[in-house]
Amino acid sequence: MRSGYVAVIGRANAGKSTLINVMVGEKVSIVSPKPQTTRDRILGVLTEDDYQIVFVDTPGIYKARNALTDMMMRTTETSARSVDFILYVLDGHDGIGEEDFSLIAKYKALNIPMAVAYTKIDIMPKENIPLDMAKFSDSGLDIDVFPVSARKGKNVRALKEFLVKQMPEGDKVFEEDIVSDKSERFMISEIMREKILLKFDKEIPHGIAIVINTFQQNDRGVYEVNLDIVCERANHKAILIGKQGKAIKEVSSFARQDMEKFLGAKVFLTTYVKVKEDWRDRPNMLREYGYEDLRDDRN
Repeated sequence: MRSGYVAVIGRANAGKSTLINVMVGEKVSIVSPKPQTTRDRILGVLTEDDYQIVFVDTPGIYKARNALTDMMMRTTETSARSVDFILYVLDGHDGIGEEDFSLIAKYKALNIPMAVAYTKIDIMPKENIPLDMAKFSDSGLDIDVFPVSARKGKNVRALKEFLVKQMPEGDKVFEEDIVSDKSERFMISEIMREKILLKFDKEIPHGIAIVINTFQQNDRGVYEVNLDIVCERANHKAILIGKQGKAIKEVSSFARQDMEKFLGAKVFLTTYVKVKEDWRDRPNMLREYGYEDLRDDRN
């Protein structure tokens, strides 16, 4: 039996969560085309008869602008130091720059086995792939690189088989039916946040938090979910609600559909929008909304 942890690390919007969801075979992390979609460390567990890989989805590497982003970067750094393997995810569609090589070299210096997943090859010119692979050869970095498309499933199996071989001998960390360390309550809040990220532009999605007030299943099997969408500005609240409540009704409807799919039951969803100015820079509110610095809890 092989079993171990793989930290999935990379710049913001490189495709880390999408790749993990595909390899695990379940949606364990929300996905959007915006940076800072992943805020927490989320474990995605892939279990087969002879191996278990625990993927550690981390916040995308991003220049800190507030206390929340700073905390997210500390989470990524801590995760990279407490695993058996590091998978650096690089957005091939954006090309490879010096910053990528610097980051890869930085994590390689931790002396933890490491490889690169060169993603999004389905939406980039095919001729760019060998050119970028040549850049890796010229960089002097001795590292395995796997061009993959998570969306199309291309080369994902080869990457998975490679990762299995890198895992140490050991017993399973989680039971076979567990695919994530996060609760249903957490995932419901993330589904709501995902739909807001997809619907609204610019800064508003990054300045929102989801607070679950009620999450319970009634006698009829219907989940009653009452939640607050917390934003930082009064004008953000107006945009989130929309004219005659149209925007909030629309985004709540999309979220409810995904919640029902995730829970396998009907959902009665009630949403409220509240303003808490600059909550991302207020440590007490970060704690209140469930954002805390990561502590290594493997031991």
